[in-house]
Amino acid sequence: MPKQETRLLQMLVDKSWERPTTRDWENVLSALPLFSTLSTRQRRQLAKLAQIAWFAPGDVIVRAGEAGDAFYLIVSGKANVEAKPRARALGAGDFFGEMSLIDGEPRSATITAATELQAMILPRRSFVKVLQQEPRIALTLMAELAARVRRLERSI
Repeated sequence: MPKQETRLLQMLVDKSWERPTTRDWENVLSALPLFSTLSTRQRRQLAKLAQIAWFAPGDVIVRAGEAGDAFYLIVSGKANVEAKPRARALGAGDFFGEMSLIDGEPRSATITAATELQAMILPRRSFVKVLQQEPRIALTLMAELAARVRRLERSI
């Protein structure tokens, strides 16, 4: 497991998520590769948008085909991904919906809570408003997403 992911997982396990603060969310965002290259001020702007959500076992978190309206980071609990070509499990430190932050396109998978689950949510509508005010955030995120695409292309 890469060092950054280990740090994030430890941070999530050690924290009570009953009343997360903007600083808590900024720390979490700093450990995620997608947001780690943003400045502290930029991450703080995004952290102010973060919300906590609770899901019971069996709750559908996102459904395939629905509009992508948020980014999710699991802070505790487990979820199941129902997608082709393969289903998989998610746990603390796993995230989904990063593409939805940018394009709002329909979800490609259904994700259901397997256990009691808490997730950080960044709503797309608020996120887009911040990007309009702070275009450097968008440029940084686009660079990270482009790097991901390049890595995927090399691995094929």
